[in-house]
Amino acid sequence: MITAKTMATGLAFAVLTGGTYAGASTPKVKPNIVFILVDDLGHGDVGFNGSTYYETPHIDQLANDGLVIKNAYMYPTCSPSRTALATGKQSFRTGVYTVPVLEKGNDQVSIFSRWTVGEEHIMYSQPLADAGYKSIHLGKWHLVGPYPKKEMEASWPLKKKLGQPKPSDFSWVPYHKEHCKAYYPEGRGYLKNIGGTYRGDPALEVGGYKSKTGGYFAPFSNPFMDQKNPKDKWLTDHLTTEAINFMDEHKEGPFFINLHYYTVHRPVVARSEELTEKYMNKLGDPKTGQGMETGKKKLTTAQYATMIESLDDNVGRIAEFLDQKGLRENTLIIFTSDNGQNIGSNLQLRGKKGYIYEAGIRVPAFVNWPGKVDARRTETPVMVTDYFPTFMELAGIDYRGQLDGQSFAPLFKGEDKALQARPIFWHLASEYRNGTCSIIRKNDMKLIQFLATGELELYDLKKDPKEENNLALKNPETAQLLLKELTGWRKANNVPLPPNSSLPY
Repeated sequence: MITAKTMATGLAFAVLTGGTYAGASTPKVKPNIVFILVDDLGHGDVGFNGSTYYETPHIDQLANDGLVIKNAYMYPTCSPSRTALATGKQSFRTGVYTVPVLEKGNDQVSIFSRWTVGEEHIMYSQPLADAGYKSIHLGKWHLVGPYPKKEMEASWPLKKKLGQPKPSDFSWVPYHKEHCKAYYPEGRGYLKNIGGTYRGDPALEVGGYKSKTGGYFAPFSNPFMDQKNPKDKWLTDHLTTEAINFMDEHKEGPFFINLHYYTVHRPVVARSEELTEKYMNKLGDPKTGQGMETGKKKLTTAQYATMIESLDDNVGRIAEFLDQKGLRENTLIIFTSDNGQNIGSNLQLRGKKGYIYEAGIRVPAFVNWPGKVDARRTETPVMVTDYFPTFMELAGIDYRGQLDGQSFAPLFKGEDKALQARPIFWHLASEYRNGTCSIIRKNDMKLIQFLATGELELYDLKKDPKEENNLALKNPETAQLLLKELTGWRKANNVPLPPNSSLPY
């Protein structure tokens, strides 16, 4: 919960950095919010974005009846996305640049990433709790490291990247449950935490990804899920049931459901043999490349498709429950993913998870709220840091702490010139699949500056969504204008550069 001390910290930080956000006046009836975040679901992995191989009829219905955000952006990996989402702050403020165990290079190449989000960084769940929301977190958390005390006491920047125990090593559990509550959902305003740990996947068992169930089938080995023999034997079903039970218990509202499914993150585990066979026999889509593989790759894609279909079934369960209980009119559903696809393919965009190209950072997203959100598709870009201020506006909270995004609630009923015209930024100070870089997208142009060399890449995303034609040399005026804005943003915010950077700021 937010205390006078933490709010004062937020206010002081806002003054220092020059960013504040004040929400709308308190609505007469605060809406319920169901926020569904899928893990590693690609932009093209859903029917409402053109997939004909994967089957997502329930998701598509909600999307097509609501606002589809065609240009919804995250970071290219889960840790910075989830941190920016929860705090509303860019990576340079929290020091979370990528998943620590994925980092490459030494401390001269990368500013090694933090794992634990410090208490000084307020999460959206805290002001929501203070405003009367009954909230639950379900699924992936990934906002605390396996050794938070050691991490917090370390001298920064680190000389070596952070590590993690083996999946079957549960020696960290007693310490986390007794001494690390401040870093877990219950310390951040949530009433309950179902399945949220430091892990980025559900495979908490001997063998990890190579185990028989990968954490997706019961008995679940996750130490933050009490039921070892639950009614639902499939993880995605179980998390949905827990979400429905919580909504039923708190149906008088307002409630906030932070449903962050582990699916469709690796390991790829088939929902059933019958569904796998269905997709093995289904024609692939040559436009996207989905289902066009052969051999073992075809089997993996078919199994992945069963995970997507299961996700869709469960989203349908949530919508059905809200309808049956008469809650849809005052319940907002937001659906998105934490980064681009890691499994499967999308020939219409470049890259995948971990890359700063569109398939790595552009994700599916929609907002559905009957009568309050017009059914349409918007081209206006929405950044991961925009969700926090949007939640504040929806809840009528006058939040004064530091936020790097803007509410996209104005898009619910039409386009917004200020949102259309603003630039959005990324900063990745540690290496994974790309070198360290900063990025700006403004209008339809996207400029990437690699920090080690200063090399530029410029793409017109309207004409070249696959980012095949680097225009940095062909269109130097645009490149330099965007570069000036990007470097100005870094300088104004004291954004740290890696030691091997050739740039002045």
